[in-house]
Amino acid sequence: MSTAGSSGASNGGGGGAGGGGGGPAGSTGTSPPSGAMAGHEGMHSGGAGRGEQEAEQKIYHLVLDLSFPEKRESALLELSKKRETVECLAPILWHSVGTIAALLQEIVTIYPLLSPPKLKAHASNRVCNALALLQCVASHHETRSLFMNAHIPLFLYPFLNTTSKTRPFEYLRLTSLGVIGALVKMDDPDVINFLLSTEIIPLCLRIMETGSELSKTVATFIVQKILLDDVGLQYICATYERFYAVSTVLGSMVTSLVDQPSQRLLKHIIRCYLRLCDNPRAREALRPCLPEPLRDGTFARVLKDDASSKRWLSQLLVHLSEPVSTTK
Repeated sequence: MSTAGSSGASNGGGGGAGGGGGGPAGSTGTSPPSGAMAGHEGMHSGGAGRGEQEAEQKIYHLVLDLSFPEKRESALLELSKKRETVECLAPILWHSVGTIAALLQEIVTIYPLLSPPKLKAHASNRVCNALALLQCVASHHETRSLFMNAHIPLFLYPFLNTTSKTRPFEYLRLTSLGVIGALVKMDDPDVINFLLSTEIIPLCLRIMETGSELSKTVATFIVQKILLDDVGLQYICATYERFYAVSTVLGSMVTSLVDQPSQRLLKHIIRCYLRLCDNPRAREALRPCLPEPLRDGTFARVLKDDASSKRWLSQLLVHLSEPVSTTK
């Protein structure tokens, strides 16, 4: 995952991170952002009661508070709590003048604390609240493409490139992975094409080797979603070096799961192997190197209640036992 500074992210496609048609300049007014108010009348239904209208106004004022440094921390915390319940929060965040710029400022402020590792819990929690709002934007169908075209995910790559195992860094990596995971979860080919143009695969592979169980699970899920896309599979299998990097990490993870089993993580690993078998050359290369614990029933107890994973593992073993032609 390359450095964020190379992205020119805040003014990338879609009219810039500050909003479609508006620039990323800071907002200094005292009323809710007019663009957000005009563009999302759905939050103001005619029959809405006074309490509901007051709640809606509070959202707009919290978004506005993000542009004021002295109010930003509290606003980040409150908005991050509401991101699952306010349906229009992502468009409001994106189209409100200066809001995305404020969230990016929270991110870049942390960069000096990454190396040497000096990040503490308070700073980690604060930037993770900003990342949670970016995940909201990445997940929403109206803002996902704008978010991606602005290359905002690149700002997260320095976080994914950290190696400290302290809790603040682990939380930072996990929350950053959540933003990328929200993108790939949409099964959008444009997302995969964008990610393949970056360093996301090497960064995920590193986390798959050294991260916590939860971080490994999310990173493996991201690699799985890339593999499930035809272009992603072709990319990873295009050179021996890429295939070897992925298969080696998957193999080491299987070995580590023998002593510390995780059903969720194993499920994603098996699915990755099965998808690799859809490429004839990769299938042939996997024959001699599929980890023995996947062949000998080591994980039978782990998978006993997971019908889909058992089915995928059976299909994987069948595929690797069949003859395969390497001709196209």
